[in-house]
Amino acid sequence: MVEPIPVNPAERLVQSISTAELERRWKATREMMRERGIDYLVMQNHEEYLGGMVRWFTDFAASYQYPMTVIFPVDDEMTVINCGMEPPATQNFPPMSVARGIGTSLGAVYFPTMHYTNTIEGELAVGALKGKKNPKIGWVEKAFIPVTFHDQVIGNLPGATFVDVTEEVDQIRGIKSPEEIELIKVCAELQDGCVEHLRQTIKPGMRDYDVRAEAHYYCAKHGTSQGIVLVGSGPLGTMVPFELHRLQNHVIGSGDQVSVLVEVNGPCGYYTELQKIFVVEAEPTQALEEAFATAVECQDMIAAAMVPGADPGELWNKGGAFLAEKGYEVPGRSWAHGQGLSLVERPNIRIDEPWKIQEGMNIAIHPTAARKGVWAGVTDGYIVGKNGAERIHKTPRTMVRI
Repeated sequence: MVEPIPVNPAERLVQSISTAELERRWKATREMMRERGIDYLVMQNHEEYLGGMVRWFTDFAASYQYPMTVIFPVDDEMTVINCGMEPPATQNFPPMSVARGIGTSLGAVYFPTMHYTNTIEGELAVGALKGKKNPKIGWVEKAFIPVTFHDQVIGNLPGATFVDVTEEVDQIRGIKSPEEIELIKVCAELQDGCVEHLRQTIKPGMRDYDVRAEAHYYCAKHGTSQGIVLVGSGPLGTMVPFELHRLQNHVIGSGDQVSVLVEVNGPCGYYTELQKIFVVEAEPTQALEEAFATAVECQDMIAAAMVPGADPGELWNKGGAFLAEKGYEVPGRSWAHGQGLSLVERPNIRIDEPWKIQEGMNIAIHPTAARKGVWAGVTDGYIVGKNGAERIHKTPRTMVRI
């Protein structure tokens, strides 16, 4: 019997970030750690939507709600901890044959849904953090750290000092490198293609979830690993916002508006987002045309004002005042925010964001003009340049007639 030839793990890899880019991040982070006298960073994520931090450090994302812990030393390779095999079995996620910057992979059988295992990952982390006497440990994105993990680490490292360095790491992540910007543009191109696919696909008789399925199919075939597609439909002359999947059973009919938001990632996990309004076998109402034009005008105004040094709070007030003056509802939530390896990152364009706009930020700008009987939004990805934010999607900012 001929033994099958095993597949080289490297051949299984989809597109990856370059090693030079990973080293740039590690170097900048370690410089910050040395300045603050920090021995280790500790972070944990459990999915890809907002879980970009562990991928930023390792080029691998946590997924399916299984937590992934990363311990990043100031002077050594990383340790990762995952729900894996019973020790002493070899742990192999990320696959060590293709991992970069990871020296140790730890794991055990534990699940958040099995409370009696909830101390295990903390115990593994404590073992890794005892390599230095009385270490100074920096939490990164502490909001993602489970209380069971936090308590186990704090309680079993009595000589350690703990600080939160999320702000410092965010500042490094917030400015995208040239390589990252190119990958974000590839994601934008993928989303442009998805909109064209929907233009050819949407027809009366489909349900909203059929549109969602078509969008996910196209995006998955072109490099998406994760993301959100929101779809809502309804008669022209009514408010037709996006809906979550639970509310996507409406049958699309002639004379309907279909509102779609494609917010998926591209190769290497980078996010941007694109929104489109489709009008099925009809002409848009005058009210919808006017609302859409207002949303585009608002987007242009904010993009032009989004120059290095601009204040997010002032941008927020500027956009809200513009929409109110035109007779539309003032947004109650963020309508522009940063993106990267997480679907939502800083800066947030609201009055509580302390950052200023900087060149190289990747920001989605998505104002909505809404009032009784009409809902129209526009969403595109932008990269901040010296003279304002540059739109990176190529899809025309018009409504699509089906």
